[in-house]
Amino acid sequence: MPLHTEINFESEICEYLAAHGWQYAERDAEHYNRELALFSPDVTEWVKATQPKDLQALIKNYGAQAEATLLAQLRDQINQRGTLDVLRHGIEVIGVSHSLKLAEFKPALSMNAEILARYKANRLRVVRQIHNSLHNENCIDLVLFLNGIPVATVELKTDFTQSVKDAIDQYRFDRDPKPKGKSAEPLLSFPNGALVHFAVSNSEVVMTTRLTGISTQFLPFNQGHDGGKGNPPNPNGHQTAYLWETVWERESWMEILGRYLVNERNEKKKIKSLVFPRYHQLDVTRKLQAAVLKDGTGSKYLIQHSAGSGKTKSIAWTAHFLAELHDTKDHKLFDSVVVVSDRNVIDSQLQEALFDFQRQKGVVATIKGKSESKSKELAMALSGDKKIVVCTIQTFPFALQEVRRL
Repeated sequence: MPLHTEINFESEICEYLAAHGWQYAERDAEHYNRELALFSPDVTEWVKATQPKDLQALIKNYGAQAEATLLAQLRDQINQRGTLDVLRHGIEVIGVSHSLKLAEFKPALSMNAEILARYKANRLRVVRQIHNSLHNENCIDLVLFLNGIPVATVELKTDFTQSVKDAIDQYRFDRDPKPKGKSAEPLLSFPNGALVHFAVSNSEVVMTTRLTGISTQFLPFNQGHDGGKGNPPNPNGHQTAYLWETVWERESWMEILGRYLVNERNEKKKIKSLVFPRYHQLDVTRKLQAAVLKDGTGSKYLIQHSAGSGKTKSIAWTAHFLAELHDTKDHKLFDSVVVVSDRNVIDSQLQEALFDFQRQKGVVATIKGKSESKSKELAMALSGDKKIVVCTIQTFPFALQEVRRL
């Protein structure tokens, strides 16, 4: 493939992002720390801008080694807890009296000026041609960072001589996170590397949240076209321009990182998988929220999903988002969200997804009639602090009775 064609594709994406709120400079890759898999200057600048007293405490305790200590402890915490947990909950650093924030996500309410100031200070950066490996000089086309922490990698191919399949093969055969007989690659490892990996051409996008060498499974991240796969023609440019123009748009990307991503854990509480929304899931959940804000409460909507399209997760995201939805005057729209399923097996899947997706424990209630009658359980859930109530259609008549009494 002509190298200049791919370089032009890279340049076009980076220049667009730079013109829309992202940090970008051509020689940024020189500042990337491949051993720690961090863009070190942005970590320091984020802490300096948002938590200056904590940075001063670090300098007081560690002197000239303050930055190196911060970066080393950040990498250690990422290795122990995973990238997403660190971004969401911060880290404990010896010498600082409380958790150090590594990002600030937009709150449901816009009343706290200090939180909003930190949110606006988030540093999103795109860096091209990063030498990521500890064992060779291979380059990844693009890496996206949030406050110096890698959140996405991108391999690009142009449709003139290659396709998205070639980008997939590059990940499978040349981006092994655990090379045989060698140490793991920090940027590519799960769950302590980048959160998602995109393979992108002019016409298609696929993604995965876990690289496993040649067995890596990718999922489509296309918009769909005429009721089928792929993307519609774009009269203004690439068919995949929605990826950097819409999905990676600053507000959109921060919402995805802050609200959509979910660590799924096994019975031992270890991270077994990371859920990243496919494009149609992102699209439907956002359209539902926009429709409710426009139409108000009390309207009806029908969402058509095909088999295997992830409707359980779409329902779970929608329930949580509607439970937190506020209007422009910061008024909460719903006291509770009731999720009704028509079969017990779906009910159990929904329960699991809803519990996995909750960011604050205790907001989801399931009505089973074990400790009390179903009507009493519903009454307690709907009148208490439960934001989401899950039941089957057989239990739904009890829900209607209790709602009418409220």
